[in-house]
Amino acid sequence: MIKFWELYENGDWVKPFLILSISLFIAASFILYLLIIRSRSKNIRKDRLRIEYSTFIEKFMFALVFQDTPFSSIKEDKDYEEFSKTSFFREVLMDSIINLHKNYEGIYAKKLEQFYKDSGLINDSFKKLRSLKWEIKCKGITELAELNVAESFGSIMKVSKARNKTLKITALNACIKLAGIKGIEHLTEHQHPIDDWTQLNIIHAFKKHDIGDIKGVELLLESKNTTVVILGLKLIKELKLSQKLPYVTQLAAVAPNIQVKYIAQDVLQTLTV
Repeated sequence: MIKFWELYENGDWVKPFLILSISLFIAASFILYLLIIRSRSKNIRKDRLRIEYSTFIEKFMFALVFQDTPFSSIKEDKDYEEFSKTSFFREVLMDSIINLHKNYEGIYAKKLEQFYKDSGLINDSFKKLRSLKWEIKCKGITELAELNVAESFGSIMKVSKARNKTLKITALNACIKLAGIKGIEHLTEHQHPIDDWTQLNIIHAFKKHDIGDIKGVELLLESKNTTVVILGLKLIKELKLSQKLPYVTQLAAVAPNIQVKYIAQDVLQTLTV
């Protein structure tokens, strides 16, 4: 300890220490500068490619959707064959299809859905669905639901039981879009509480997708999970399902607790006035 103190008082260490510190600072600054330049160059290149890809995609998508050009003809295009091998092009193409599908219905939407399958983009979505990263899994779920891939319902329903709230809400919304009320019937056996934010998102999904078939919503009222029962009551109230009043009346008479009884009575009052 005495030797260290003598060395400290001597001051011979100061100059080498300063030289080393300055050298490390300059080296770190230079490395950081190179990383920034590399990141900036990569973003510029991606922006340039996005513009190039978008222009190309617009042309062949217009031919595919509005001019009845078969996918086999597009597939033989040399540019498409080359571009489709890159993941970034497929990402831009996926975004374009999703945006178009949101704005078109009927035969045009069906053509987009068919191209989504023929081009193999559906496999990309299923791959995302199997990802261990929740944000990538959410993207895959959104793509499959938007393009009405019914065969993905079972896998998405399993994901809806996840603990991650964002992932859970995304999966439940997708289940509702794909299967209506059947997309949440499994909640009757749900053991964990469903918070108010999740309930609001489920109700919003029903309103957004304009679900016509609401047969089975009364099953939620039979759940042993109080929050699921409350969700069922809120759906009946918000969607104005007056045909479900007998079930609400029966529940109000034998409510398991005061909270459920109060909400059931409120639903009855709202829908009978």
